[in-house]
Amino acid sequence: MNDEKAARLAAIRAANAANATGTSSPSPGANTRTTLHQPAIAPADEFADLPPAMALHTALLLMLATAAGALAAVAVLPAWLPNLSQSLLGAEPKAYWYLARASAFVAYILLWLSMLLGLAMTNKLARLWPGGPIAFDLHQHTSLLGLAFALFHALVLLGDQYIDYTLAQVLTPFASTGYKPLAVGLGQIGLYALAVVGFSFYVRGLIGRRMWRVIHFLSFAVFVAALLHGITSGTDSGTALARVIYWGSGASLLFMTIYRMLSANTRPAAVRARSEV
Repeated sequence: MNDEKAARLAAIRAANAANATGTSSPSPGANTRTTLHQPAIAPADEFADLPPAMALHTALLLMLATAAGALAAVAVLPAWLPNLSQSLLGAEPKAYWYLARASAFVAYILLWLSMLLGLAMTNKLARLWPGGPIAFDLHQHTSLLGLAFALFHALVLLGDQYIDYTLAQVLTPFASTGYKPLAVGLGQIGLYALAVVGFSFYVRGLIGRRMWRVIHFLSFAVFVAALLHGITSGTDSGTALARVIYWGSGASLLFMTIYRMLSANTRPAAVRARSEV
C-alpha cells in the first residue's frame, strides 16, 4: 500500500472514530452535556478532506495522452494502415465514426458509474459495497477516465469525412452546422462542464467546501446533457442495447437521487448544517 493510499485510509478511520465518539451514549460520570452536543459526521463528510485519488500530474498526463492518441489515429494511422479509414463492409469511411460511437458509450457509462458512486457515498450505501475508501477512489477515477474518453470521442471525429469537422468546430460549442448542431453543441458544453467538475477535486482547498459542492452539483447537468446528446445525436440510439443503457442509467440515477433526498431529510439539522460548511 502506497503512502497516499495509507493516508486516505487513516483519514477515513479517524473520521469514523470521531463519528462513533459523537454518536455513542455517554459513559457514567462523563460530561453528558459535551457528548450529547458533539455533532455527528454526515456520510459525505467522511471523504471531504481526503486528497484526490489521482495525482494532478497523472490526470493531466492522461488527458494529454488521450488527445495525442486521438490525433494520431486521425493523422498518422491512415498513412500507415490505409484500410483503417474504410468500413469493414464497404468503401465508405466509417471507422472513425465507429471509434467515436464506441468511445462515447464508454465515456457515458463511466460518467454514470461516477455519479452512482458519488450518490452512494452520501447515504452510506457505499459502505455495503464496494466499501467507503474504494468507492471514493473509484468515484474520482471514473470521473477522470470518463472525461478522457469523452475527449477522445470528440477529437477522433476529425477523421470522419462524412461530417468533415475542423478542430475549431470540435472545440467550439454550436460552431458546426453540418450535423445536428444543437445536439452536438449540447455534448460540447457537457464536455467542458465535466472537465470543471472533474478537476474541481484539485482546487477544493482553495475554493472552499461550499463552492466545491456547488460546482459538484453540475454533475447532474452534465449527465442530463450527455444523455440528451447521446439520444439525439447518436445514430444507434434506436437500437435495443442503446435503449437499455440510456433508460437503465437514467432510471438508476433518478432512484439514487430520490433516495438521497429522502435520507437527507431524516438526518438531524445539525448534521445537515455541518455538511454544508
